[in-house]
Amino acid sequence: MAGEPQRRSNWTLAAYAAPCLPLAGLGLPLVVYLPEFYASELGLGLAQVGFAFFMVRMLDMAFDPFIGGVMDRTRTRFGRFRPWFAISAPILMLATAMLFMAKPGVTTFYLWTWLVVLYAGVSISSLAQLAWGAALSPEYDQRSRIYAWWQGANVVGIILVLTLPAILPKFGIVGHRAAVGAMGWFVVLLLPLAVALAIWRVPEPLVVKKAERSGFSEYFKLLRRPTVTRLLIVDFLVGTGPAITGALFFFFFVRVKAFDKTTASLLLLTYFIGGLIGAPIWTKLAYKIGKHRGLAISGLFYAAVTLGTYAMPAGNLPVAAVMMFLAGLPYSAGAFLLRAMMADVSDEVRLETKIDRTGLLYALLSGTVKIGSAAAVGITFPVLAMLGFDAHAKSGTSGLAGLQAMFTFVPAGLALAASAIIYGYKLTAHRHSEIRTALDAHDLAEAAPEMASDPKFVEEIHPVTRPAE
Repeated sequence: MAGEPQRRSNWTLAAYAAPCLPLAGLGLPLVVYLPEFYASELGLGLAQVGFAFFMVRMLDMAFDPFIGGVMDRTRTRFGRFRPWFAISAPILMLATAMLFMAKPGVTTFYLWTWLVVLYAGVSISSLAQLAWGAALSPEYDQRSRIYAWWQGANVVGIILVLTLPAILPKFGIVGHRAAVGAMGWFVVLLLPLAVALAIWRVPEPLVVKKAERSGFSEYFKLLRRPTVTRLLIVDFLVGTGPAITGALFFFFFVRVKAFDKTTASLLLLTYFIGGLIGAPIWTKLAYKIGKHRGLAISGLFYAAVTLGTYAMPAGNLPVAAVMMFLAGLPYSAGAFLLRAMMADVSDEVRLETKIDRTGLLYALLSGTVKIGSAAAVGITFPVLAMLGFDAHAKSGTSGLAGLQAMFTFVPAGLALAASAIIYGYKLTAHRHSEIRTALDAHDLAEAAPEMASDPKFVEEIHPVTRPAE
């Protein structure tokens, strides 16, 4: 071993996680607010909106292995991932402005065009940040800590965005369209500041080893690995359930549970407050029993509470608030534990292949997120339309039984399946320790200090002593 792995300071991890505030402020409305906004407020058809969100996410999946491979091959004095993270910011700012500040009269072509640009920026930023985080520490539990910071900042960003509809009326700004526009401004103004802070304060390992070929063939080779396949299946199941409830949230609470949109927004805020409080709980549990077992328990808890919302009395705000808080407690577990587990898989892959595929591995993980969120809108919206649900109607019971079943039974079933699949996961803390020991021995033998267990960072290497490319 090359010594104890370095523990990144809380300030470093806070800077790393800071861009999650605006990025989460973008991600939540993309699933919860924007589809409903374009269908209800801007006059596009429910099926048209669902199809646009679904197909753009599917098209975007082909972009992930390309950009992930490019990142793995990138060699700059600033690192592999930080330059790409910086590039993503202006792309996201432009697309956010066009989508969130749209006015009635927009066409489906307009929606398609700017969704393509937006999701390209989302792909670049998410892959760069996640792969960057995997490189910050090689240690099993430290990776849980890194991604817990990442997920905690995501939840804080979501909470900040959700407070906007409640705060804006105090300044004389009213209406659903104004609230969506304010969410766009939140992203546009905060993103460049947060990205600049991360790039300034967070180091990245200096890689001087020659870049290996990295493309679609390598992407599909990784996909065939049993450990990778299991994580991807679980990530799809864990992510799709909340994506479905998110896409249907306002329909469910306004039409089935008889709340207005402002109250429903407060319930959504309560849900994410539960997620923020739950993050350290699942981190500590992962330390004690392992990431995979902690994840399995979180899925069982989520399923139980989600099923309980079926019987929740309509119009009862205290009961609804308690249920949403409980449903939110396991929200963070899947997101950060699976990403920490994929970082461990990157070590397993490098030990067996002698090639770093971190970017491609997170491209795979990004793909399952996109399939799940696309399915949440692209499948559920057309199904609701087939069941007779009218998004523009203000009253009536047509399609409400199907809406209630899709909001409760489907996500609960997906969570139970995920818990069953992940429980027998083999890449435990003990197995990862063996992998790291073997990697350290290999790295020392190959005289590759940039890949050792205590890697050098670009800020820590003087230009005079930096190894030649």
